[in-house]
Amino acid sequence: MAGGGYGRGAGIPLKGRVRVDSTDRSTSRPAAAAAGPEHPGRHCWVSVPVDAAHPRPGLLLEWRRAGHLWEGRVVYLAQLRPGRWATVEEWIPAELLTTE
Repeated sequence: MAGGGYGRGAGIPLKGRVRVDSTDRSTSRPAAAAAGPEHPGRHCWVSVPVDAAHPRPGLLLEWRRAGHLWEGRVVYLAQLRPGRWATVEEWIPAELLTTE
């Protein structure tokens, strides 16, 4: 299953995918259920993980609004010490997340 099986996002950056409610445009937010109705998790790439300069794969769990910007709650692996890895869960600005 190349690409993780979730599709390629039609070339739209993650921060550009917003759901617009026709009644109130000020509360639009990124689509969280793009992976399917059975679960909200979605594969993503963290462009600046806490331990490295190289992008790292992660699991996007949910979105929240932070002022006028969006943040995603992401889980990914980080290297604590050489050969020792741990899971990291953090809120990351949407501009540091991609799905490609």
